[in-house]
Amino acid sequence: MKLKEEELRKITLETIQELGVYATPEKVKDAVRKKIEESGGDQYIFKKGDVSSGRVILTSFGLNKPGIVAGVTKALSDSNCDIQDLTQKLMGDFFTMIMVIDISASQKDLKQIQEDMSKVSDELKIKIYLQHEDVFRYMHRI
Repeated sequence: MKLKEEELRKITLETIQELGVYATPEKVKDAVRKKIEESGGDQYIFKKGDVSSGRVILTSFGLNKPGIVAGVTKALSDSNCDIQDLTQKLMGDFFTMIMVIDISASQKDLKQIQEDMSKVSDELKIKIYLQHEDVFRYMHRI
């Protein structure tokens, strides 16, 4: 049985709702695979890129001041997150930064890391948004 993207997305969203705050990328991936196998979809072949990654996209911006990169990276390091890509730009007095982060080795789930980033955001008086790579891809698809 070859699942259509819509069907796979529906199963994934249902699984995320069922897992609630415990919906880490690995748990979602495992639960979705199990549901597909239980429904007779064991013939479905999971190819690289078919299943959710453990990556998130962090975007941040605000007035520039010393310590922004240090504050954000320290909090990510404390959560055992791996920064895979980073770009930053100063535009006059404004600071912007985008990161691709792998959270699969973290002991925390996405919601807990988002809460940590919210604290950093408040301390540094900047805006930080953290969203799962899959959500980011679906939102920006043509």
